[in-house]
Amino acid sequence: MNESGRVEAFSDGIFAIAITLLVLQLAVDPHTKVVTSVDAWKALGHIWAAYDSYLVSFLVIGIMWLNHHTVFGYVARVDRGLLVLNLLLLLVVAALPFPTALVSDWLTKPGPAEVAVAVFSGFMVAHAVTFQSLWWWLTRTGHLFDKRVDAEAARRTRLRFAAGTIVYPILVGLSFVSPVLTLGLHLVLALYYAFNQLPIPLMPDAQADDEAAVAI
Repeated sequence: MNESGRVEAFSDGIFAIAITLLVLQLAVDPHTKVVTSVDAWKALGHIWAAYDSYLVSFLVIGIMWLNHHTVFGYVARVDRGLLVLNLLLLLVVAALPFPTALVSDWLTKPGPAEVAVAVFSGFMVAHAVTFQSLWWWLTRTGHLFDKRVDAEAARRTRLRFAAGTIVYPILVGLSFVSPVLTLGLHLVLALYYAFNQLPIPLMPDAQADDEAAVAI
C-alpha cells in the first residue's frame, strides 16, 4: 500500500469510529416510567431531538467521508503538510459526537438549546476550514496529485470549496435566534453537499500514475 493509501485507510478508520459513536445518543432516559405500550411510544417520541441530531451528524460525517474519499482517489503522494492538515480534519471529525450529544440533550430546553446548536455550528465551521485548508494545500502546487488531475483547473475551484466557511458562521449566529431551524438548515446543507458534488478537474485522456511516490 502506498503512502496515500495508508493515509486514507487511517482516515477511514477515524470516520468509521466517529459515525458509529453517534448512535450512543439514541437512548431512552432509564428513569422514564414505562408501563404500557402507550408509555413506550411516548418515551420514544420524547427523544426526537436525539433522532434529529443523529441524522444530521450522520449525514455530515458520511458526506465528509465521501468527499475525502473522492479527493484522496487522486492523491498520488503525500508530504508532511498534507499529513498535518489531514490530522486536523480528523480531529474535528472524531469530536463531532460531543456537540451531537449536546444537541440531543439540550435541544428541547430553551437557553441551553441555543448554546448546543451554536457549538454544533462552530464544529461545522471547523469542518469547513480544515477541509478547505486541505484542498488549498493540495492545489497549491498540484504536485501531490497524480497526473490525471488538471492542477490549474483544480486551483480555480477553491472558492467553491470555501462556501462552507461563509455559510456555517452565519448559522452560528442563527443558532441564538432559532436552534431548531438552524439544525434543520444543517440538514439541508448536508443534503446539498451530498447531491451537488464538485468533480475533480481532470486532464483529457490522462492515466493515473503507475506508482505513487512519497514527498515528506
